[in-house]
Amino acid sequence: MKLHILDGYIQKIYLVEYPHGLLLLDGCSRPDVSLLRDFIQQTLARPFSDLKLVVVTHMHPDHAGAAHTLRDLTGCQIISGVVERPWYRGMSGWLMFATDLILTQWVAGRIGKRQNVWYSPLLRPDRQLADGQLLPGFEDWQVVTTPGHTDRDISLWHMPSNKMYVADLMVQVKGRFCPPFPVFHPNQYRASLHKVRAMQPAALWLAHVGEVTLTDAQFEHVLTLAPNKPKTHWRATKLKVRQLILRTSKN
Repeated sequence: MKLHILDGYIQKIYLVEYPHGLLLLDGCSRPDVSLLRDFIQQTLARPFSDLKLVVVTHMHPDHAGAAHTLRDLTGCQIISGVVERPWYRGMSGWLMFATDLILTQWVAGRIGKRQNVWYSPLLRPDRQLADGQLLPGFEDWQVVTTPGHTDRDISLWHMPSNKMYVADLMVQVKGRFCPPFPVFHPNQYRASLHKVRAMQPAALWLAHVGEVTLTDAQFEHVLTLAPNKPKTHWRATKLKVRQLILRTSKN
């Protein structure tokens, strides 16, 4: 197994190389398709069709945005966690989808990028895998359910190395690890942190950082910052509106 970590549109791309095929640990952003194709064909000197499996850990634009296009171009399979309903569903789901696209472009704009990030908000996976199941064709990888950021987040544990790709389970701000934004399910999020910590991975692969090794103190720091109530776009908007109303009434 050889892991290639590339700088994607706004996140890291984790491409795992084997003689029998390539595994993509997350669905990336839509603009990452051409980068992946060039890297596979030119740097690895392999056909694009050697990409056999793409995992979508959750539905945000930088984790699911390229999945369907990659399948159309390579014939790869798409894997997700086991879920009953689409993440972006109903009118509120479409509003959340639009918000997530805008946030993605805001982040990209801060680093001087601006490309089309539109993708289907309804994922059509070839298979859904539950906690503990192995990735088909890449059985040295095991699915670990780690919800909280959304209701469907999964992580991927590479058993031989005891390293784990945890996607957005945590991020790094000003050199310190902290919970992501949003956190829709705070109790599940805390449970996921405890679950990963108890597995004692040798290292973590973070979607927006790279490979890191967390100390107990760093895990504790993330846990102390973990919200007790949902921390989402909608709550943040409501709070700002409430603050604006209070300021206006005082004036």
